Amino acid sequence: MAKNEPKVRNIGIPNIEPPEKVCDDHNCPFHGNLSVRGRMMEGIVTSVKMHKTITFQMDYLGLVKKYSRYERRRSKKHAHLPPCIDVKVGDTIKAVECRPLSKTVSCVVVSATPSGTEKEE
Repeated sequence: MAKNEPKVRNIGIPNIEPPEKVCDDHNCPFHGNLSVRGRMMEGIVTSVKMHKTITFQMDYLGLVKKYSRYERRRSKKHAHLPPCIDVKVGDTIKAVECRPLSKTVSCVVVSATPSGTEKEE
């Protein structure tokens, strides 16, 4: 008898490996039917209190034309969190844009890096 291997999709993003855990969420890009497209965002998790949804903060620089200088800015976004990816507050995540899943959620988490293991560049 052949073993029933779990179905894992290639989402088409380089350097993103599917998680080792398997889930049965239909909104998971690896184990479900959700397709990803558009922007890839990176941020720090600020809340994991919602059901299958997280809040993350993105930091970026905005140009002030008058003074020809940059200022630090930040924005918070919501992202769907598949059960196969484990995150805590303070972890760094990568989220990719997808179709709207609810009123405020239109991206999904594809990878997470624990806060203690930041890689130096």
